Amino acid sequence: MPVPIRRLVVALTLCCALVAGVTACSGTQSKPTDTGMAAVPVADKPSPSTSAEKQKFAKTRFVANASLAAGATYQWIIKPWKAGKFKKGAHGRTLALVKAGLAGTFAYNRLQAAKRNAQGDPLLAKAVAPLSSGIDALKDLPAKLRKGDGNAASSFNDVINNVKDAGKSAGAPVTNKVPSASQLTH
Repeated sequence: MPVPIRRLVVALTLCCALVAGVTACSGTQSKPTDTGMAAVPVADKPSPSTSAEKQKFAKTRFVANASLAAGATYQWIIKPWKAGKFKKGAHGRTLALVKAGLAGTFAYNRLQAAKRNAQGDPLLAKAVAPLSSGIDALKDLPAKLRKGDGNAASSFNDVINNVKDAGKSAGAPVTNKVPSASQLTH
């Protein structure tokens, strides 16, 4: 279908204007000009200036990471476990195991990040320190679930509840926040 000549002229004019604008903006100056302003060094990373701000951000990051781990655990591990989806012969078992494995990996990653965040706050660090071995033991969850071990999901739930209690005792209450599918895969 032929295009009207007016459209072609308008499109050509816009293209030329864009090209002219880009070349005009990207030109280099041959002589440096003195504006009378001194150069100010820029910091590599913005960082909190006081220890109170560092602690506040540590608690905030801890709560965010632990909440995502708790939400993923509840949504894709605890609920299917209670519904009996992990039992051999259950309808949708394979899909439930895949989701639980992905959620378990995600939750483990977020719990490790929460453990690192807790080190920024002395009270939170003391509360979370005893949970390190429980968090590290979660690596084997997918293999245990595949074998039909019903205690694997309950142990995951116990670790999440312990992290929630530790956060609550340190003034950083953790709630379940279900992550999106894109957060699980990144």
